[in-house]
Amino acid sequence: MDTSSVLFAFALTAFAGLATGIGSAIAFFSRRTNTRFLSISLGFSAGVMIYVSMVEIFFKAKDSLVEDLGSVRLGTWATVLSFFLGILVIALIDKLVPSYENPHEPSHRIEDMNRDVDPKRFRQLYRMGLFTALAIAIHNFPEGLATFASALKDPTLGIPIAVAISIHNIPEGIAVSIPIYYATGSKKKAFFYSFASGLSEPLGAILGFFILYWFFSDMVFGILFAAVAGIMVFISLDELLPTAREFGEHHLSIYGLIAGMAVMALSLLLFI
Repeated sequence: MDTSSVLFAFALTAFAGLATGIGSAIAFFSRRTNTRFLSISLGFSAGVMIYVSMVEIFFKAKDSLVEDLGSVRLGTWATVLSFFLGILVIALIDKLVPSYENPHEPSHRIEDMNRDVDPKRFRQLYRMGLFTALAIAIHNFPEGLATFASALKDPTLGIPIAVAISIHNIPEGIAVSIPIYYATGSKKKAFFYSFASGLSEPLGAILGFFILYWFFSDMVFGILFAAVAGIMVFISLDELLPTAREFGEHHLSIYGLIAGMAVMALSLLLFI
């Protein structure tokens, strides 16, 4: 692995993770959330991630594993098992995070910024904001690993994946900053916690670097890549699409989904 490729992959991961800060800024400077636009954007992000996972990443993983194992049958089995292993890992993380603080359910927190909050809830809101930040940090860790591995393997894949993940990190930043801001009255403190929750993605990239540096092989890349595909499909189906539907009309999220798939398909066709 050359230094420039590693730095590029790390920069993309940091960009995606720190998009939580963008969400925080939007929350402070917008009087109301444009939920229709957010619905389309989240659907778009899901479309990018599902398409690239099932059409490109899964088969790149399969090619690596078939080449390393010397058998199409064994390579295909290893790819499928690794794909579902990725789903299992992110599902377990999701299960271990209490539902009330789960960043996969941010809509009611985003709506809070559109109305006054009872002062008696300040302490509760502060606690909710801190737990939300912690929950998002836990969820973002494997996303950072996924972004880093994708960008390192193929930069043309890493860029759209980083953009898709950054889009879905924006409402998470809002979910952290709004309750803390209402509880403390400090935009600086709210922004800090929102920004810090995104740092786990570059930390995931650092972990990925050490894993790949010491155990670099087609086998490792194949297993990790297939797991990345599983992680992104689960995030899209469990988080992005349900949240997109909550924010807008049903068709808006689907239009965004199709647009995301089309843009991802076009970007892949341009590099054939």
